[in-house]
Amino acid sequence: MSDDEFHVHGPHDHELEHAGHGGGHESQGMTSQIAMFTAIIATVGAIFGYMGGATQANAGLYKNNAAISKTEASNQWNYYQAKSSKQNLSELAKEIAPAKKDFYDEEIKRYKTEKSDIKKNAEALESKSKEWDEKSDEEMHQHHRWAQATTALQISIALAAIALLTRRKWLQKGMMGMGALGLVLGALAALHI
Repeated sequence: MSDDEFHVHGPHDHELEHAGHGGGHESQGMTSQIAMFTAIIATVGAIFGYMGGATQANAGLYKNNAAISKTEASNQWNYYQAKSSKQNLSELAKEIAPAKKDFYDEEIKRYKTEKSDIKKNAEALESKSKEWDEKSDEEMHQHHRWAQATTALQISIALAAIALLTRRKWLQKGMMGMGALGLVLGALAALHI
């Protein structure tokens, strides 16, 4: 442009010109603080996201183990029922064929012993299934904590971007508050609370 032309500066042009002449030290400080805060929160958020994924995977694995134990317990109860049926048939046969009473008494005794062992095994498998279910529930609770922490940190990062664009102090405070909330939720997840 020549010197004799008229030119109107917009607010954006004025800020750029002011920053180019060494002005805006306060806004440079705010920008640096928000950038550093955002980098740290993003890093912590990535760790929280990984932990959330790990706990969700563990919950699924534990739920699968619970289902396997429950199936094994069901198989044992079916086996128990088969032994009970054989015991009942032996008791019936003992009444029908009294000449083989001693043989059927031994069979009945054997089935009772076998059923006792099978019952203990089935109950142990049911207990194991319940333990896996409880572990899965604990992992899902922890997963939800990690997810809450990650979400709070993501909101904090979004507020940081808006604070940078608008230069509003209250948004910077909101960004810090959400970041702190995310860190607290992450601590609760790490402590299994």
